[in-house]
Amino acid sequence: MFGIIKRNGRVKAMPIPAHDRRSIMEKIDVHTREGALYYTDEWQAYATLKLRGEHVMIRKEKGRPVGRDHINGIEGFWSYAKNWLYPYRGVPWQYFHLYLGEVCYRYNHRDEDLKPLLSRLVRGTSIQQLKPTLVRKG
Repeated sequence: MFGIIKRNGRVKAMPIPAHDRRSIMEKIDVHTREGALYYTDEWQAYATLKLRGEHVMIRKEKGRPVGRDHINGIEGFWSYAKNWLYPYRGVPWQYFHLYLGEVCYRYNHRDEDLKPLLSRLVRGTSIQQLKPTLVRKG
């Protein structure tokens, strides 16, 4: 799993093929601009971020960030996602991206009434647009 929270507070999260530097950096390249400011934990995969922009590594003592900087925003999202997905007790991998997409949408619109938003989405989206994303192989 990989997730980022942008400056505007919007979250993007997605499954990744492997828990490694290459998979992470591919997503960072696609979803961020060069020269951005990155806050991350101490995982070594983020070591090359300083080549793309400013990189602030957040160190923790006893689970709490040291200093003023933190990554609580994305950690809050993961807590929200786990609570939302827990009742399903597991989701088939080929559909997981859809469940995660729903959680991101709900999180990004958590202060809004979802009924008109979802109604507008359903009316404005054809089944031909949806078919390529419904099932992922692998």
